[in-house]
Amino acid sequence: MTEAAELPPAPEQARDVFGDRFADAVRYAELLAEAGVRRGLIGPREVPRLWERHLLNCAVLSEVVPEGVTVCDVGSGAGLPGIPLALVRDDLKITLLEPLLRRTTFLTEVVELLGLDHVTVVRGRAEEVMGKIPPVHVVTARAVAPLDRLATWGIPLLRPYGEMLALKGDTAEEELKSAATALSKLGAVETSILHVGEGVVDPLSTVVRVEVGESPGGVRFAAKRAKAARTGRTRRRR
Repeated sequence: MTEAAELPPAPEQARDVFGDRFADAVRYAELLAEAGVRRGLIGPREVPRLWERHLLNCAVLSEVVPEGVTVCDVGSGAGLPGIPLALVRDDLKITLLEPLLRRTTFLTEVVELLGLDHVTVVRGRAEEVMGKIPPVHVVTARAVAPLDRLATWGIPLLRPYGEMLALKGDTAEEELKSAATALSKLGAVETSILHVGEGVVDPLSTVVRVEVGESPGGVRFAAKRAKAARTGRTRRRR
């Protein structure tokens, strides 16, 4: 049996990024390195680089998230990027959306342990929760799926004029080009590639931003959204 890798000490940048929540960030890193590995949520080889590659890489996404908005972290997994984002931004209302029970169980435990009152865990797939959770200003995602597929799940969850922020790697520009037609059909009006985390992470974190107009999801999801809204109103009247 392979011996579990040891979690390295938090880098100095983590103290600056997480501020008053630094101790909670350390506890979250410990949970990922212990329970996260034991439950198969992250691979043991990721433990030595948890801080730089995962926690800090996700936390710097906060640089491009507007103040006081609602966020849905699609396919949250072990809580990346949703939990690091929540630790640095208590002004946000964040939903961690994840279909697998063992992951939502872990997420719920982390949220309760760290006292993240502004975070809600929802079990389900993005395509199943439309109309069951309120549309959000921002959808986030990391390592969930190629951009064209991710967009079909994430964009319909947005409010009009919302945006999807997807943490991507070296393939960001290529994915954005190949997804252009699909994004247009889903109501995207502007796209861009951002680099965040100057002085914190090296290389910088790459974010694909997809901004939508008045019809998130486009024509394809307009009828579905209307039906979900009608169903929601009917349930509330009962």
